[in-house]
Amino acid sequence: MDSGIECPLSKFADDTRTVKVLPDLGGGGVTLYVNDQLECMELCLGMDEEPTESLWVRIKGSAGTGDIIAGVCYSPPNQGDRADEALYRHLGAPSHSQALVLMGRFNHPNICWRDNAAGHKQSRRFRECIDRNFLLQVTEEPTRRGAMLDLVFTNKEGMLGV
Repeated sequence: MDSGIECPLSKFADDTRTVKVLPDLGGGGVTLYVNDQLECMELCLGMDEEPTESLWVRIKGSAGTGDIIAGVCYSPPNQGDRADEALYRHLGAPSHSQALVLMGRFNHPNICWRDNAAGHKQSRRFRECIDRNFLLQVTEEPTRRGAMLDLVFTNKEGMLGV
């Protein structure tokens, strides 16, 4: 997990840079922007597996705070089981040893996060992965037509002000 490549310095705004733009693999693709003052490195997770629309970086923490792993993901509604399982393996690697923030569109509208319930098999498997990796879902309001599709997770309570 420590292997990676340096972030390119292409500009998005005056004080940010594009880490990487992943192509659309049948979903929406993902892009991650990082403040210029933060040192980061792309992590190569699961390069030998089914391709997923996810991007992972290690952001170097300031003195005494440790590094943060940030991930951005897009899971299309029709994503297959192999791509789901590859994403779950990618998620398992950083979640146990690092401060982690994962954000993206996961397309599981039938998960009730408050009640810890999911109506479909694919959504139950996603929910089980989140639980198995001790992640906290911090999105509180619906993000698209009354559904919580865009989610933010962390493995450290209080990291995101929650």
